[in-house]
Amino acid sequence: MTAILLRPDQPLDLDRTLSCGQAFRWEEADGWWNGVVGEEAIRIRQDGNRLLFSGADAQFIHDYLRLDQDLPSILASIDRDPVIGAAIRECMGLRLVRQPPWECLVSYICATNTNIPAVKRRIALMAERYGRPIEGPFGRAYAFPEPDALAELSCTDLRECKVGYRADAVREAALYAAENPDWAERIAALPFEEAREALMHFRGVGPKAADCVLLFAFGFFEAFPVDVWIYRIMTEAYLPDLAGKGCTRAVCERIRKFARGYFGDYAGYAQEYLYCVRDREMQKIVKPPFLDPATRQNSQ
Repeated sequence: MTAILLRPDQPLDLDRTLSCGQAFRWEEADGWWNGVVGEEAIRIRQDGNRLLFSGADAQFIHDYLRLDQDLPSILASIDRDPVIGAAIRECMGLRLVRQPPWECLVSYICATNTNIPAVKRRIALMAERYGRPIEGPFGRAYAFPEPDALAELSCTDLRECKVGYRADAVREAALYAAENPDWAERIAALPFEEAREALMHFRGVGPKAADCVLLFAFGFFEAFPVDVWIYRIMTEAYLPDLAGKGCTRAVCERIRKFARGYFGDYAGYAQEYLYCVRDREMQKIVKPPFLDPATRQNSQ
């Protein structure tokens, strides 16, 4: 068992970080989190200002949890109003993890029009059937299959992993990634909007999925994924003129552009903190709309 002593000025809430829906390979059991990241099967828990873990070295854990980021400074930059301020206070210590790009891409292809438990089942089935076995601290686990392993499968094989109509998109992505092993490096080198467009060339990757992959795998922290939960919060508290218009692509694009202008370079952190309190009635925090029209206009 290895330990990392957390800095008192750099908070971490491991439970919120691993349970907030950004990654799909973690499960909690008996006070420990068990998960697979890349080729590492990891058991980890937080005990006050200490992280206790096995299955990976300290640098791997440090990088995965982005412990090098100055979280208080990031949160101070987005703490602009009572709504996001309340979310920050409630979820303090939530960090964005650094996910493997290939697994993250497939995960969010599989996340369209569904819920988190379903995505977890699909990713777990693909790993168990076609991934490399790993002997870890919580028994046998499985790495997520490499692109060439999934590219060899038929759509029928993939549908047995409960991906449904997404099988075609997963297989096409696998074929492309197997033939272009530098795809992730090329996307990472692009400016944000170009990287976003490049990801949306993958079948099954729309604006929301592209923003999730950019945020969670590539570290484009200005990305602001918009789903129905974020749509509700943003229209209740920030953009009431969009309320009732539905979460259409055009509406989501307006929300995304507003959030990027309003929250700045770390808009993705604002999104994750707002998503973390998605089950709360946001209007109980502050009576919307609290932003005056000029502020909303200047941020769009």
